[in-house]
Amino acid sequence: MTTPANPPPVEAVVETAVYAPDLDAAEAFYAGVLGLPVIGREPGRHVFFRAGAAGVLLVFDPAATAHRGGAFPPHGATGPGHFALGVRPETLADWRRHLTASGVEIETEYTWPRGGHSLYFRDPAGNSVELVTPGVWGTPAGW
Repeated sequence: MTTPANPPPVEAVVETAVYAPDLDAAEAFYAGVLGLPVIGREPGRHVFFRAGAAGVLLVFDPAATAHRGGAFPPHGATGPGHFALGVRPETLADWRRHLTASGVEIETEYTWPRGGHSLYFRDPAGNSVELVTPGVWGTPAGW
């Protein structure tokens, strides 16, 4: 098999996955606190959420995905993961108030040198969740 010198471009990150042994707590957090719509659920295995217009957040029970499941290869991670969800700058203060009122501790706030601001907090499984405003990476989409 030959490898092309320049592969075709990747269009997007479509799915992001984190692992949580308590899927009910994960669903309560992501749907209830963050307002992400549930788009798929298999009790004891996973719960999936729509994240914006083009992204999907997958939350798996690590014990259930550690072994081959039909057509899918085993996968998983140990320790907390991290991902960022994009929000509009004008909503950041509202998010800060909402998280605090929901009992979610904001661990860190950071203003990035290139622009953008981040709020970091944890989900019930200990994964690091970031709300980020445009400007951090300077991507064509604005992030």
